[in-house]
Amino acid sequence: MLYHLFEYLDRNYDLVGTGLFRYITFRSGAAIILSLIISMAIGKRIISSLTRLQIGESVRNLGLAGEKTKAGTPTMGGIIIILSIVIPTLLLARLDNIYIILLLVSTLWMATIGFIDDYIKVFRKDKAGLKGVFKVLGQIGLGIIVAATMLWHKDITVRMPADQVNGKYQVVEQFTDPEDGVKVANVKTTLTNVPFLKGNQLDYQVFVRWFAGDNAKKWAWLIFIPFVIFVVTAVSNGANLTDGLDGLATGVSAIIGATLGILAYVSGNKLIADYLNIFYLPNSQEIVIFSASFLGACVGFLWHNAYPARVFMGDTGSLTLGGIIAAMAILLRKELLIPILCGIFLVENLSVVLQVSYFKYTKRKYGEGRRLFRMAPLHHHYQKGGMPESRIVIHFWIVAIMLAVITLITLKVR
Repeated sequence: MLYHLFEYLDRNYDLVGTGLFRYITFRSGAAIILSLIISMAIGKRIISSLTRLQIGESVRNLGLAGEKTKAGTPTMGGIIIILSIVIPTLLLARLDNIYIILLLVSTLWMATIGFIDDYIKVFRKDKAGLKGVFKVLGQIGLGIIVAATMLWHKDITVRMPADQVNGKYQVVEQFTDPEDGVKVANVKTTLTNVPFLKGNQLDYQVFVRWFAGDNAKKWAWLIFIPFVIFVVTAVSNGANLTDGLDGLATGVSAIIGATLGILAYVSGNKLIADYLNIFYLPNSQEIVIFSASFLGACVGFLWHNAYPARVFMGDTGSLTLGGIIAAMAILLRKELLIPILCGIFLVENLSVVLQVSYFKYTKRKYGEGRRLFRMAPLHHHYQKGGMPESRIVIHFWIVAIMLAVITLITLKVR
């Protein structure tokens, strides 16, 4: 809203300082500060309200150190994160930008699912919460929304030299670039960046060419939509599983959000995108504002959520964080970097899958179930081994930083 207001003032009245809002760097810095202030200031009041309403965490007896002290800690604190993302984005981003609209929809969509889950657990005293099938349906719904918008909305395009189109892509707009005089085209495509390969790109069309032939671009959605649904479901569940120790999911998400902000900046800057040989995505720089709000919200929530936590985010926060991360990576066409960037989420997911699979296998074979880990998800394995909770969290943060750096390095490794 402020962007549009100051754009109007700058255009019509040429007031001093109004032009600052044209710069991504200024607005993203303001977004971080504003989201930090909101999460720290409003957060205190929300925690007090949650405590007064007795919206506390019920803790199962899992034999973990310090778990009894967590009983009664206010949950559903993800509301703080959501407000700290949405308010700065509404104030500082361009609200006519399809990337911003889609990310706001993703935020509110997953927040609603998480809130319903927490509401059932807290107010209806049903520890199972929202049935798994409804959670999955919600994640599938978001995946369809993100994928369909990318496939068919006219403002989500990739810019490339016009001579590279060759009828392979749907041209939305073709013109001569005023900076270098080269004829370029904004095209609809299912292209995505691939790390470590020299060409650094993959088109989902290749998976349907065996039956679609020359019409592959019309049928690429058959692969693209299910894959986007898989990514959204996997990342949101991974964030949910990671949210088991004070500050763990919040800190890891902040690191991932900062990395996606950098990727958004380079993908939305023509010169840098050309230099790095990644796709230039027109209008995608606005994602930097959203990721800045995301980063500030996570760091601000850590003020309350770091060990010993005064509030838990609940599924209201964890499912939302995962859904946002998945949506940002997909919109930036960097979803194939998720196994690296979201490596913590991936390992937490895999530890649960391996634990359950191995237990069932050994029970069938030996008549008694055996375990690969002391306990799953993985962070509980270390906790069972006697490692202090705060140390586990810091170690996971360090690994997340290393994975973030590796993700950025892939921009130059071909």
